Amino acid sequence: MSWGKLLQPDLVLGGSVLSLTPDILRDRNITGLVLDVDDTLVPVTLTDVSSELQTWIATLRPEVAIWLVSNNISRARISSIAKTLDVPYLLGAGKPSRRKLRQAVEAMQLPYERVAMVGDRLFTDVLAGNRLGMYTILVEPMVNPEQEMKYNPMRNFEVWFSQALGASLVPQQDFINSNHSSN
Repeated sequence: MSWGKLLQPDLVLGGSVLSLTPDILRDRNITGLVLDVDDTLVPVTLTDVSSELQTWIATLRPEVAIWLVSNNISRARISSIAKTLDVPYLLGAGKPSRRKLRQAVEAMQLPYERVAMVGDRLFTDVLAGNRLGMYTILVEPMVNPEQEMKYNPMRNFEVWFSQALGASLVPQQDFINSNHSSN
């Protein structure tokens, strides 16, 4: 498989993880989610889970199995977030390594293609999920509302490099919205 394909998310959302709806998951036959934590669910500069994120998880819980899989090695941070959201977690994943993703999917007892890997990074989240045959969803990073939007040179490089290798990273949210309004 080419690098362009390995870095190509199945779905590019034009917004944060909060724009991922049960309808989107149902339309794609997704019954499990593996969620990255830092900057996908909670800005890396914050420790508290937002009420919007808690509501989002509560909305998805009846629809899908949910696991957190983070590269972060801080047990205090990741366990606190997981406990607040009442979901199981794995830390120190070393993505794009597949080991901890495989562990989470096997715990869900679902086929890989029915589980989405959701994250804000191409070289870790999308690459790891694609290497396992998971459905991959790229979201925009969560930002701390008390800080100005920070320039993230590594993420910007990943986007540029992935596009140079042939990945299309055009947000598909408008297509999804128009699809649902025509049904």
